[in-house]
Amino acid sequence: MTSSRLGTGLLALAAVAAAAQTSNKQDKLLHLNQIQVVGSHNSYNTGFAPSEEKYFSTHFPEAFHGVDYHHQSLPKQLDAGVRQLELDIVTDPAGGRFSHPKIVGLTKEAGLPADPDFDPQHEMDKPGFKVIHLGDGNQRSSCQTFVHCLQDIRGWSKAHPKHVPILLLIEDKQGRLSQLPGATTAEPWTAETWNALDAEIRSVFPEQELITPDKVRGKYPTLEAAVLAGEWPTLAESRGKVLFLLYNRPSAPAYLAGHPLLQGRVLFTNSEPGKPDAAFVERDKGSEDEIRALVKSGYLVRTRADFNTDQGRTNDTTRRDLTLASGAQMVSTDFPVSEPAPWTGYTVGLSGGVPARCNPVNAPTGCNDALLEPGVKTKEPSASRQP
Repeated sequence: MTSSRLGTGLLALAAVAAAAQTSNKQDKLLHLNQIQVVGSHNSYNTGFAPSEEKYFSTHFPEAFHGVDYHHQSLPKQLDAGVRQLELDIVTDPAGGRFSHPKIVGLTKEAGLPADPDFDPQHEMDKPGFKVIHLGDGNQRSSCQTFVHCLQDIRGWSKAHPKHVPILLLIEDKQGRLSQLPGATTAEPWTAETWNALDAEIRSVFPEQELITPDKVRGKYPTLEAAVLAGEWPTLAESRGKVLFLLYNRPSAPAYLAGHPLLQGRVLFTNSEPGKPDAAFVERDKGSEDEIRALVKSGYLVRTRADFNTDQGRTNDTTRRDLTLASGAQMVSTDFPVSEPAPWTGYTVGLSGGVPARCNPVNAPTGCNDALLEPGVKTKEPSASRQP
């Protein structure tokens, strides 16, 4: 090797070492609530099969307008830069409750061609939590059991151990799940159900890979006191980990029963400022000023950039641009950059094609987006457009 080539190689190694040192320094200063990521709405949903779509769009056109989107598998979404995922789950302790969607028979009665089997591996027959969008109407999920979804996420996480924390929004579904007459209802959740949920999560993710309320609360009297004091983990403490959030606020009291400070629990509840469990706050339709104030105070906020496919059809990025500027740590969409709206090409993503960026509201001065997940690039979002 010539001296010039050796010198060039040493300079390259020195640059890599310097970048790693800079990244490590930022990781120790930056907390997980000081970054921003894009999430997918109903991340498991793979959409309708052709005959199901024909039937549902004909009989329920207004409802179909709002659910006409679909996603890739969870690992592919993570590959494409999504860092917040949403899973809707029902309890099915005996198994088989949702094994035979009514829409299969309805399409047959309508004389439509048979669609591919939605559950060729018979996962829906197994006991345990299931992941479902519209019961009896649209049950096609990239992972049909909750455990399967968790295993997919953990598999990706272990293969990419330096990722920023993955935020997992869990929506419990109870009662009616679909517009279809006579559709199967979901069973109510009991104290045993909530305990089983925590246990199922822990059956996949070991404690060292979870960011839990206990770890955030620490020695503070309440979870809210801790987050208002800036005690969210640093990026150095949370890389390669996951954090679970309970979406439905009305379900919080049942999850908190016996655990008023969320002691021993896995999920952070969707709460309100002033309550002991307040750390995560949902503001799906929140204004920029409202969200900005919550972020500045220390809360973790989830909001939505679009609703019912409307923005995807009109290419109106007003709401998208507002939510990104608000500092909400999670901005959820039906159309992440790898899945553009088919009508207009509308997408939601972060400028520069990064999977995470320094929060525009509360990140410390000098924070560098490129150090959050070095070398990881996604697509640029669609151009801003306000009709």
